[in-house]
Amino acid sequence: MLSKFEVSIAFPVEWVTAHFYSLLPIGFDKIVMDPKKGQMNNGNSKPTLYTAHLPQILNWLFELEQPRLLENEPCEIPVLLFDKEISFESLLFHYDGTPASSALILNFLSLFSENIRNSKATIISPAFIPRSKQKGEQELIRQVSAHTAETSFIKFNFNRIGDFWSYAVKHHCTLLVTTKNNQEDLAKLLFHFYKGGMWYERLSFYLSI
Repeated sequence: MLSKFEVSIAFPVEWVTAHFYSLLPIGFDKIVMDPKKGQMNNGNSKPTLYTAHLPQILNWLFELEQPRLLENEPCEIPVLLFDKEISFESLLFHYDGTPASSALILNFLSLFSENIRNSKATIISPAFIPRSKQKGEQELIRQVSAHTAETSFIKFNFNRIGDFWSYAVKHHCTLLVTTKNNQEDLAKLLFHFYKGGMWYERLSFYLSI
């Protein structure tokens, strides 16, 4: 049965864990994987992150006639979907050149700053960025570099979430940071490849607006 959970989640809400920290503590990945820990709350009244076990959701999608959205209406609270583990070893940032995309990535850096100091980060940006936006692009690279141990910056004309997913799988990235605008296409993609030969169980997904 579906019920209201702060936001209109499309899958059973009992599979979702809410976290209320504005700065997630060191070892967040291990805390989430420990079923005894549950949600983390430092007194904030509003969740700052939802986490959910991706295979559980995908198995549920397999029971439906066709994939559906992960949220009926995307909300401002980010969602982190994980499989076997949550690893910050290799981060892949989807940057589309817009202020919203930059804000999404900066919010991720702020929320996870204690957990990504030793991470390797890759930023994929459109091949062409207007001159008026190049300063913002450089500032984003600087911010990612300041929060991680190693940062790479690549320009590709990726237009679909599948392009980013394929890159992440091929290069063994462990966390893809992207916008919730891609959630419908991502659900279809994961539905199609789940349990297939290209599936990479170390890859998690951070979705935000």
